[in-house]
Amino acid sequence: MATAAEKEGVVLLDLWVSPFGQRCRIALAEKGVEYEYKEENLSDKSPLLLKMNLIHKKIPVLIHHGKPICESLVTVQYIDEVWSNNPLLPSDPYERAKARFWADFVDKKVYECGTRLWKLKGEAHEEARKDMI
Repeated sequence: MATAAEKEGVVLLDLWVSPFGQRCRIALAEKGVEYEYKEENLSDKSPLLLKMNLIHKKIPVLIHHGKPICESLVTVQYIDEVWSNNPLLPSDPYERAKARFWADFVDKKVYECGTRLWKLKGEAHEEARKDMI
């Protein structure tokens, strides 16, 4: 007997610690979409990941009916459009634009600062901390 995820053809290539993957997992959960989760080892990427994300070879990748959707913000928008019950984004275009702005801000500023905080030491770490604050 096929699972709902198999019937729907939804697979998520991801890594549990990825904030970008978390964004996709939250969107799928909010929509009530069943999916097959495939954990990736980024130091030994699977042939499926390399095939499904030819350009960046990064996670997350949502595979729907054998077709890959890459980049988390694009994936969330796709999820919202395909499973149109309980929309994730506001219906008002201005409010939707604001929501997209803040998602982009998190990607460009908060994630980058957080990564620097985690990786750097000494004076560079202090500078990253100031940027984050």
